Amino acid sequence: MGKLLKGLLVLAVLAFVGAYFGSPVVAVQSLIKAAEAGDAEALERKVDFPALRQSLKDEMAGRFADELREKAGGLGAGLGGLGLALAPSLADSAVDALVTPRVVAEVVRTGQRPETRDVARDAVRGGDAEPRPTDDRLHRAYGYRDLNTFVIKLSREDRPEQPLRLLMTRHGLFDWKLSGVEFP
Repeated sequence: MGKLLKGLLVLAVLAFVGAYFGSPVVAVQSLIKAAEAGDAEALERKVDFPALRQSLKDEMAGRFADELREKAGGLGAGLGGLGLALAPSLADSAVDALVTPRVVAEVVRTGQRPETRDVARDAVRGGDAEPRPTDDRLHRAYGYRDLNTFVIKLSREDRPEQPLRLLMTRHGLFDWKLSGVEFP
């Protein structure tokens, strides 16, 4: 009886470890499937929209500030400072308006940021436009950054040096949600 109990215990531990470390792969596949189907309800469950929006705001504000610093040399410190002060509010407004399940699906399918005019056109139509198919030139790779962060690296054949990284974070033991993005 002792051998059977030890065997079952070892099997249980192996199953737990497998599920613990394999759960993000299942979550990624589920996210991709929901994005390809254009399933907004499934995407709502797979994405932590407040965290994703904050991540995008931080990325955009940082990029905008960097660009202003580069260009401010010729504009003078006052105008550059004004631009730096306005950058966060401009990024906040844009992200709050544009980050929707449809946009997330587009990013997952194509590996690139959607064009603002396309997002605006879809919003005018009520978001009912047919989802575009997954781009054949898209390559997906993924792996752990740490125990609670899993990275989906989306790179395109035409721009392999500019991968887009989607960050998934652990929620509980086995649940993962898309919660961040890193631009190339």
